[in-house]
Amino acid sequence: MTIRIAMWSGPRNLSTAMMRSFGSRADTVVSDEPFYGAYLRTTGDPQPMADEVMASMDTDWRSVAEAMAGPPPGDAPIWYQKHMAHHMEGPVGLGDMPGLTNSFLIRDPARVVASYAAKRVKVRPDHLGTARQVDYFEREADRLGKAPPVIDSADVLRDPEGTLSRLCEALGIPFDRAMLRWEPGYRPSDGIWATHWYDSVIASTGFGPPDERPVDLDDEAKAVADACRADYEHLSRFALRRTA
Repeated sequence: MTIRIAMWSGPRNLSTAMMRSFGSRADTVVSDEPFYGAYLRTTGDPQPMADEVMASMDTDWRSVAEAMAGPPPGDAPIWYQKHMAHHMEGPVGLGDMPGLTNSFLIRDPARVVASYAAKRVKVRPDHLGTARQVDYFEREADRLGKAPPVIDSADVLRDPEGTLSRLCEALGIPFDRAMLRWEPGYRPSDGIWATHWYDSVIASTGFGPPDERPVDLDDEAKAVADACRADYEHLSRFALRRTA
């Protein structure tokens, strides 16, 4: 039986590097933001390459949800689905995708906003997806009777092997050292938006060191980060970290 891992992230969260990491496993296939087209079609959010994105993929919420819960590509034992929490603005939710192992990737919102600024893309608090991450986390915790897996991107960068080992254990799969390295370049599984957003990952061969430099935001950007701070800190309490 295939293990379907739904990693609910926000943008600029190390999410593509995590997709590369899982895609380096011989037993795993990956999907890149399958609800992006449906989100753009529903909201009209003026994101870079919006028309090209919608033309490149299924934009029907329900058929995408059915596909994510359906047979895996190539009957792979593990299916890693990279999802953006803020994309879920349509009529479907967790209950429409049974059989997913839901997990959560978080990042300090100040660093997320700074990353958006570097791309010169305007960002709102809802773009970070933290409120929906908390909603999905609480729903999944109620269903499971325990906290689902949460990892912080900073922990991944500080200790890739340790953090990924803990994540794999929580997901019920063996850790594979292939997750620590990958070949540079594009992948057929990358969304068409990779040419705009993925430049650093395209050039990478593994997880880089964490950026520990202080973040300097203007007042508008700081207000966006501050609006998401409480949700991030709530999820951070459950992050998988070394206990001793």
